[in-house]
Amino acid sequence: MIPVDGFSGQTVAILGLGRSGLAAARALRAGGAEVVAWDDGPRAAEIAETEGLALRDLTKPGACEGLACLVTSPGIPHLYPRPHPAISNALAAGVPVDNDIGLFFRSLGQGDWMHFDTPPKVVAVTGSNGKSTTSALIAHVLAEAGREVQLAGNIGRGVLDISPPGDGGVVVLELSSYQTELARALTPDIGVFTNLSPDHLDRHGGLGGYFAAKRRLFAEGGPDRAVIGVDEAEGLFLAGQLSEGAADDRVIRISSGQKLTGPGWLVFARKGFLSEYRKGRQVGSIDLREVTGLPGAHNHQNACAAYAVARSLGLAPRVIERAFHSFEGLPHRSQRVAEVKGVTFVNDSKATNVDSAKQALSAFKRIRWICGGLQKEGGLEPLLEAAGEVVKAYVIGREAEDFAMQLKGIEAEVCTDMATAVARAAAEAQPGETVLLAPAAASFDQYDSFEKRGEDFAARVIALSGS
Repeated sequence: MIPVDGFSGQTVAILGLGRSGLAAARALRAGGAEVVAWDDGPRAAEIAETEGLALRDLTKPGACEGLACLVTSPGIPHLYPRPHPAISNALAAGVPVDNDIGLFFRSLGQGDWMHFDTPPKVVAVTGSNGKSTTSALIAHVLAEAGREVQLAGNIGRGVLDISPPGDGGVVVLELSSYQTELARALTPDIGVFTNLSPDHLDRHGGLGGYFAAKRRLFAEGGPDRAVIGVDEAEGLFLAGQLSEGAADDRVIRISSGQKLTGPGWLVFARKGFLSEYRKGRQVGSIDLREVTGLPGAHNHQNACAAYAVARSLGLAPRVIERAFHSFEGLPHRSQRVAEVKGVTFVNDSKATNVDSAKQALSAFKRIRWICGGLQKEGGLEPLLEAAGEVVKAYVIGREAEDFAMQLKGIEAEVCTDMATAVARAAAEAQPGETVLLAPAAASFDQYDSFEKRGEDFAARVIALSGS
């Protein structure tokens, strides 16, 4: 646990009693704070009693008076589309609003740090797609190299749940826009921006607000080194803002699909090969084509980001390459589930938006595509240009008919549920083809999470294989 510093003897309120809220409550009490809590859910009283927390309805007038801080969970809106009533009360009362990420950064660096030979480092990863894989890959490479590493944030453990890092330790954080937007303290040593595509637009008041939330990690966080994906205009702009010139190697520009040139520090992947350039000269390369845990151009971008971070932390290219080959990937992200009668089944349930599904479609040949779910803004038209390898689509979800109608030029069958989609795709697939779950939509019309959707797909595939 990371005890929260700065609130000893003061009252702090927790809004939301999920994983991050409960971890924050424990860490605040470990730091000497008096903690009260509120949650709109029906189990709030039961959870509070189990944790020994006093419940206070923060939505009532005057409930936030006298608080030193209100700590909110990331899923609770604080501005758009409208603030939660408790947050409105806190702001009206002049009470600072923070989250567990802000508490983590303000409290890290206590205890034995002054006696360490090598101060611990924090690597923070944000972006629209690839955050989880990039974060997990960084942690895997460091662990394989014998470095002390902990993975936390949006993946792994809650940030305040981890152990204080030791001498030379590294903490790798995956951070969503919900987390970077509100944290009052953001001070990573290395910041990573993977890419940007439209997502969570209602929460951020549009694409500009979404980018601004990501940008805070760099503009206000001031990392010593920034690894920036420059395949979109926003990343290119961010890299330009952070660097003092083309040769400023505090910014490492990364790309998948284009060769980067110039005197700076560059890492890019083209045609399956990763290349590292510094001062105009190639200093490292990796053949990614046989790295089975990182299929497709989108995963090659993740590899570039992880490689850049590992190099920043002093690892040699060959050490990184060996670790890449032992990386098995993450569940629900281009995860190879099984091969049945020559047909490969791949679970990419995490492809919850159009851009991530587009990347998944670009990674495989001869695809039987299972898609559909709760659609997000913007429609499906951008997907069509990447659907050249789709033999047929099998559409699930409550909006399956409408979803299928948008797949112009693609043969589509309305299946509605996963059981039907897997059975139909498996029955029609030919050896050498891939049955790919890449929904391009959220799961909440039929499942509690994208993980549950992916688990359902995998279970039905395993049943087919008889293993």
